[in-house]
Amino acid sequence: MLADTARRMPSRTAVIENDRTLTFGEVDAAANSVAHFLLSRGLRAGDRVALMIANVVEFPIVYFGILKAGGAVVPLNTMLKREEIAYHLRDSGAIAYFCTEAGLDNEACRGFQDVESCEHLVALGASLPEESGVGTTLADVMAEHPTDDVLQVTEATDTAVILYTSGTTGKPKGAELTHANMVLNALGHNQVLDTRPDDVHLVTLPLFHSFAQTVQMNAGFAMGTTLVLLPRFDASAALTLIARHRVTIFAGVPTMYWALLNKTSAGRADVDLAGLLRIAISGAAAMPVEVLQRFADVFGVEIREGYGLSETSPTVTLNPFDQPNRPGSIGKPIWGVEVKLIDAGWNEVPVGEPGELCVRGYNVMKGYLGRPEATTEVIRDGWFRTGDIATRDEDGYYFIVDRAKDLIVRGGFNVYPRELEEVIITHPEVSLVAVVGVPNERIGEEVKAFVIREPGSELKETDLIDWSRDRLATYKYPRLVEFRDTLPMNATGKLLKRALR
Repeated sequence: MLADTARRMPSRTAVIENDRTLTFGEVDAAANSVAHFLLSRGLRAGDRVALMIANVVEFPIVYFGILKAGGAVVPLNTMLKREEIAYHLRDSGAIAYFCTEAGLDNEACRGFQDVESCEHLVALGASLPEESGVGTTLADVMAEHPTDDVLQVTEATDTAVILYTSGTTGKPKGAELTHANMVLNALGHNQVLDTRPDDVHLVTLPLFHSFAQTVQMNAGFAMGTTLVLLPRFDASAALTLIARHRVTIFAGVPTMYWALLNKTSAGRADVDLAGLLRIAISGAAAMPVEVLQRFADVFGVEIREGYGLSETSPTVTLNPFDQPNRPGSIGKPIWGVEVKLIDAGWNEVPVGEPGELCVRGYNVMKGYLGRPEATTEVIRDGWFRTGDIATRDEDGYYFIVDRAKDLIVRGGFNVYPRELEEVIITHPEVSLVAVVGVPNERIGEEVKAFVIREPGSELKETDLIDWSRDRLATYKYPRLVEFRDTLPMNATGKLLKRALR
């Protein structure tokens, strides 16, 4: 993805972050230094190397440097704490660890010091405390190691990246993704999006996550497009960067699009996105139809919704660009990917009936690192069970009903939170909503809605309950409503429902 583009167009701008700009040739040279460093420390083919780096220019340098040396990249969430860092380093068997900063009182450094099997620490900061006695800096790595080409031989089926799942049930598991998984999914995106070398991506989704890593960084580096990096999403900053750098491709999660809408003045866009953005795609969580339609009305840009998981490299489906957009749908399988809906016995369900979404194709992971039983539970004959409930229409479009784990069973009736959220968000005084099930001794689970009101609204709990009762079946509407100023989200902007239960 990097070396070939650097050979073809070394002077083209690869990444922009604040006032820092690097060409593909410069990124390639810096990545070579990282590779030489790792090889000098005894890295062998297939050895794992962890990195915990935000959306800064060093991320692709270290990422591709690890791959050049023949290693497997283990990207870590930048929000992890000491014990979590130690767990991931131990579980992955990482021999080296690159992090944004390190110091004696820093979580990143302490997590490393707790794991004897991880031998090398490299920090992005200017220096390390002498008394720490550990590690080196990326600046020293660059200064002390050559930039000449290095590219260790790897096979298409070798592990390239290990992405840890969120761990909503038990400890996080590392999904082993091969070079073929990652490369084909990235190239497939360039084909589907008709990406061009003069495109510009705004990358504000975290690069440690599969969405930005494949769809933007790897796909962008393969094509030679420029990546504008925004380390932390801010709606105002995002709009400014889109205008300044004439961004043509934006990938986000629903809450990001919601935040951009909230930055408009009286429902009018201050930035002419329609004259800039060629492509806007959404994934990682269900996109409320109300938000999708409002965004098109205000900004004049259609959001194409897709679907994927860490275990599928990630993209599975996307609303086709050569066909009318279908709001509420995750689209159709992309090239080389099969999808079917099954019941508990792995039997396919009829069109229109809900079933668990299963995926087969080049994008499905090798398995969970060191967990053969967990792998067997979710993969059969190449088919991966996603845990998501979906339906399919006569035209082959898929619609996510809900996560199987988010299903609410109220008095014996199945309640799908997403269905309720789609209704409640249409209330004129509701800005954002998340529906969860909470324990109830009498009926098992009760339906509860957590709501962010529109600015200036004085909407009352009873009013919203009554409004919902008029629009939803008796067993569905929420009996409990809690108003909040914010809702918990993870680093990708995905609502954390488990924190609300």
